[in-house]
Amino acid sequence: MKLTALTIRWVALAILALAFGTAQAQQTGRRYDLLIKNGHVIDPKNSINEPRDVAITAGKIAAVEKNIDPALATKVVDAKGLYITPGIIDIHVHVYAGTGGKSYTGDLSVYPDPHSFRACTTTMADAGTSGWRNFEDFKQRVIDRSKTRVFAFLNIVGHGMSGGQFEQNTEDMDSQKTAEMAKKYPDTVVGFKTAHYSKPDWTAVDRVLEAGRIANLPIMVDYGQVVPERPHEEFYLKKMRPGDIYTHLYRKYDPTIDENGKVRPYLFAAKKRGVIFDVGHGGGSLVWRYAVPAMKQGFVPDSISTDLHVGSMNAGMKDIVNIMSKFLVLGMPLQEVILKSTWNPAKEIKREQFGHLTVGATADVAVLRLERGDFGFVDSDKLLMKGSQRLACEMTLMGGNVMWDLNGRASEPWEKSAPQTKK
Repeated sequence: MKLTALTIRWVALAILALAFGTAQAQQTGRRYDLLIKNGHVIDPKNSINEPRDVAITAGKIAAVEKNIDPALATKVVDAKGLYITPGIIDIHVHVYAGTGGKSYTGDLSVYPDPHSFRACTTTMADAGTSGWRNFEDFKQRVIDRSKTRVFAFLNIVGHGMSGGQFEQNTEDMDSQKTAEMAKKYPDTVVGFKTAHYSKPDWTAVDRVLEAGRIANLPIMVDYGQVVPERPHEEFYLKKMRPGDIYTHLYRKYDPTIDENGKVRPYLFAAKKRGVIFDVGHGGGSLVWRYAVPAMKQGFVPDSISTDLHVGSMNAGMKDIVNIMSKFLVLGMPLQEVILKSTWNPAKEIKREQFGHLTVGATADVAVLRLERGDFGFVDSDKLLMKGSQRLACEMTLMGGNVMWDLNGRASEPWEKSAPQTKK
């Protein structure tokens, strides 16, 4: 190839720029874009629960070590007295907003970004708000426009959660078309869902299970109305497969607790055979009178999620950090609360590249404050439980970018940018 004088000049300039950049990097010694120092790291996947620093470069976790030199970082965030964890993963939300409809496919849903980052959440999974008929509208309307990472469980009902008459329509429960839509968007669809079914048969459950078998994906079930023709025990021990998810495990409509205050034995048997139990708090699915005895008897959730929608966020649920705080009050250790809000849900939706602080992983990071004081927590029946500790979201980073910063820890003091006056 013949090199012109101009080409030679540009090559020479590029070499000089590279040399200058290398020399500058060597001179400053800065290897990290951002360093979070002096915090207590809880990373359940990697069995870390101790004071460590977390360094980030190019949107990835670069180091998790006990004492990283701040001189190696362009920006340093002091996390003294705070907990550093993976970004929270909420696998039960309703975020198909903006359609103009009056159901969950519209007005009852919320947009992700105003609710995720301020609750230390970087990843959400919409729980069956859309079905195969309207998923692509949901994707272009919400998922593709959100900064929050949003996955989806497809509803077995083609029209999704578009209102009661749609959710009872078994003719719109097409396993094959639902599975085909999941296969078309494998990077976004993580499973299937059935919800709110009230008829006295297994059609909804059987159809969603068939979609799961075709696409080799898990299902999530909101049991709907409890009827004798669909016995709970048969559902858990004969219908659900290992890896399938039951959400709303502490809702008052289920026969979870017997007349003697005991958790029914078949629920422990279901857990043993690999059925996953998710919180799915929502507006009506966590009552203290179930949660307290169940927790004491060892019937604990595998994952913590919100069931976020316009009703739940302004009631007892509020947000996922508030639910995490409730489980602290119920006696769950903090490390376990973090496990069930990060790594466990990542595994449940088969997105194991998230939910941890492994070096090389995407730098999704939550910084949490554990507050001490006199706090109140309200369940779905509007009943109060008092507690002496509460989590609060201090900072959220997604892909190394600061998305929420309650107290401006990543910002420079304004005085540094103020114009200097001559004396």
